[in-house]
Amino acid sequence: MIEVLILQPFNYAKNMVQQQRPISMSPSVMYRGVASNCINMGSCTMIQFVIGGKLKNVISGGNDSHQFSLKEEMGCGIIAGSISAIVGSPLELIMIQQQRKGGGVPTRVTEIIQNPMNLTRGFLGMAVREALWTCGYLSIPPVVRRTLMDNYPTIFDTNDKARVPAALLGGLFGCYMTQPFDTIKTCMQGDIERKEYGNFLETAKKIGGESGLTGFYRGATFRYGRMVCAVFIMDLLREQIGQMMYPSAFK
Repeated sequence: MIEVLILQPFNYAKNMVQQQRPISMSPSVMYRGVASNCINMGSCTMIQFVIGGKLKNVISGGNDSHQFSLKEEMGCGIIAGSISAIVGSPLELIMIQQQRKGGGVPTRVTEIIQNPMNLTRGFLGMAVREALWTCGYLSIPPVVRRTLMDNYPTIFDTNDKARVPAALLGGLFGCYMTQPFDTIKTCMQGDIERKEYGNFLETAKKIGGESGLTGFYRGATFRYGRMVCAVFIMDLLREQIGQMMYPSAFK
C-alpha cells in the first residue's frame, strides 16, 4: 500500500498518456481510483507471492539449498502472474474508469456491470502483462543478485549492493516487455462503451495503424520510473518479509 500511495501519480500519468488524454496536475485527480489500486496491488502481490512460493516449493521438493535456474524462476513467475490477473483486471478497470470520469467506486461499478462482459475487458492484456511483470520482480532480481555476488564478490559483497542493479534490470524487463500489452489493456478498459476500441486484436490494430510501434510504448517513461522503484521495494520485501508474512508458502 505504501508503494501504491507514493507512486500513484506515475500510474495516473501513464494511463492518461496511453489513452492520449490530458494530464491534470491536481492531486485530487491524480489520486482518483487509488483505493481500487491499493486493493489491486495488495491482492495481486499476495497471490503472486503465495503461488510463486508454492510452485518453488514443489520444484525444490522442500530443499532450502536448491538453486533455482532462470527457467524455473521465470516459470513460477509466469504462472503466478497470470493467475493474479483474475483478481487484478476488474480492479484496474474500476480505477481507470474513475481516472477518466471521476466519481466513487459504487458509481463506476454500477455503470460497469450494466454490461457484465465489461468485467472481462482487457483481461488478456492484463494476464500477459502480469505474467511477464511477475518475472520482472519475483524471478529476475534474485538470479541477477546471486550472479553478481558470485561473480563480483568484492564489488557486490552484500544483498543491498546487488539489489540496485537487479531492480534496474528487473524493472527494465518488466516495463518494456509488457508495455504493449499494458497499453492495449488500458485503452480497452478506458473505453467500456467501445466507441474507439474493440476487442484485443482490434485495439492493437488501431494503435499500430495510428501510431506505429511507438504507439504501444506511450507512457513507458512514467511506467518505468514507477517500476524501478516498485521492483526495488518488492525485492526487498520478498527477501526480508515474504517468509514472515506467508510462512506456509515457503515450507
